[in-house]
Amino acid sequence: MTGWVPKRFWKEARAVAEGPGFAVRLDDRPVRTPAKALLVVPTAELAGAIAAEWNAQDKIITPEAMPMTRSANAAIDKVAPNIAGVVAEIAGYGATDHLCYRAEAPGDLVARQVDAWDPLVAWAEATHGARLTVTTGVMHVAQPSDSVQRLRQAVAGLGPFTLTALHDLVALSGSLIIGLRALHADADIDGLWQVSRIDEDWQAEKWGQDDEAAATAAEKRRAFNHAARFHRLVNFTAS
Repeated sequence: MTGWVPKRFWKEARAVAEGPGFAVRLDDRPVRTPAKALLVVPTAELAGAIAAEWNAQDKIITPEAMPMTRSANAAIDKVAPNIAGVVAEIAGYGATDHLCYRAEAPGDLVARQVDAWDPLVAWAEATHGARLTVTTGVMHVAQPSDSVQRLRQAVAGLGPFTLTALHDLVALSGSLIIGLRALHADADIDGLWQVSRIDEDWQAEKWGQDDEAAATAAEKRRAFNHAARFHRLVNFTAS
């Protein structure tokens, strides 16, 4: 006996205006989230990307091949009803941002961290007024309370769709600073991912990397890039 599998039943998926936002229809049926809410997103561009995912489905629906749909579902079903909790989780990284914890040795790793991480720490101060303390080793160092609060305020001002993207950008990189920097239109997303991986890449260069670790790193990189693209579509404005 085989389990039930969802099958394609529609001919065309398309983005349509829905109040102040945009929805996706499968022929004449609106797409709904797993919690049965109407899937309404902020921009036509994001709705179009979601519609393209549904149009790309073959006879059997493959949710893993629909990352934009999954992120929109998360924004509506999970983040929007729990804004305060999500803000607290994301902002919590500001007190322990891994860019503030540096190696004591060897010299080449120390130099890489300084070159890549110091500009981002300086950016956090210049952009958000958050002056952070940098230390060596892994022992916790308390950050200035006003700096932590300013980073929290930067997170608290975001809507549920942007928070959904930021949550993944921060969790995957381990850095609130990297996540916030990735939200800016001029951000180098590939460069930010590489910055987040300095320690791991250095270890792999010295000792080698096994296939499983490489596969995990590649999957995380794809997820990071997806979160950045989701954010761009959420905040798309015609140039």
